[in-house]
Amino acid sequence: MAFSRRNVLKVGAGLSALGFVGACAGRTALASAPVASRRLLINGNMVIPGNSDEPLNDEDKALIRATGITALKITAGGSQGTYNDTLEELESYARVFANNPDVFMQVDSVADIETAFATQRVGIILGFEASTMHEGKTERIAEFAGRGVRIMQLSYNVASPFGTGVMVTEGPKGLTDLGREAIGVMEANRVFLDLSHSDRETTLEAISASSRAPAITHAGCAAVNPHPRNKTDEVLRALADKGGVVGIYELSYLTPDLTQTPLSAYMAHLEHALNKCGEDHVGIGSDALMLAFDTSPESKAAWDASITARREAGVGAPGEGPMPFVEGLNGPQRMSVIADKLALLGYKSGVVDKVMGRNFERIMKQAWVTI
Repeated sequence: MAFSRRNVLKVGAGLSALGFVGACAGRTALASAPVASRRLLINGNMVIPGNSDEPLNDEDKALIRATGITALKITAGGSQGTYNDTLEELESYARVFANNPDVFMQVDSVADIETAFATQRVGIILGFEASTMHEGKTERIAEFAGRGVRIMQLSYNVASPFGTGVMVTEGPKGLTDLGREAIGVMEANRVFLDLSHSDRETTLEAISASSRAPAITHAGCAAVNPHPRNKTDEVLRALADKGGVVGIYELSYLTPDLTQTPLSAYMAHLEHALNKCGEDHVGIGSDALMLAFDTSPESKAAWDASITARREAGVGAPGEGPMPFVEGLNGPQRMSVIADKLALLGYKSGVVDKVMGRNFERIMKQAWVTI
């Protein structure tokens, strides 16, 4: 998903465009581990807790540290953000970093990810899911890159001047000439190409047009459950052949009945991706809150209202509705639970390390090199 937070930063990338404010639950902090025993964890799409105008409280800071997450990508600008609103949101993130330097730091390079790991902070990678803030002007890619935006998509579900999204069913599809130009500008400005919400045609053409390995930071596998937001084996193989990485998300699109997703279904998608792409091309992109989604009736009602608003705005994907988390993963422990499950399934420690963060680290290093 994708939203727009403006001043309140509690529900983002998958939740912010809804304007929904999610509360955190599951408040059990874990002791920090020494560097030698920790695993580098990078999540391709999450929502951080907090408010841009005041520091986080000690309880939330402890929970953030308990996640063990080294770096994550967040979404600015939501699904329909304007140029001015997106600038304002980027400024609000700058205040978040300034107010919480002991827990958050902005990521501009892989060296910053290494610093975050060494200092036990969370590196925040600013990204766009939509392209509405560019208003069809490729020169704005360089402008936003100068403001720290290191990841960008070409379209969010619907059509954009750069390409078509997964919900486009009629008319021309695929990467536009302006989209090809945009990819070149992105590469020249160290902006990482993300194809999570692009349709088959745009994704395959963008993979071909890119000189660097792109990513699908948050999606599922269509062979496990056919849904517009899940990627076909053809797309997954093309991504892997280019050296890219797909991150598996926690949304309801993982199951045919579009209900709250069980952990077994999540692992089925993760294993399918590993089988089709190989161990070097799979990661985690939860598209969920960093801590936990509040499941109270009041929170559920607010969530339902936000889903209705997305549907009326024409940006919601089919079947949106269940709360954005997998059963058994709703809390600070989600990344460690996935790692443990992979180990129980027989995956060696080196493979688990790749899936939990090293694969994303590798392609970020390639995408962010200065030309």
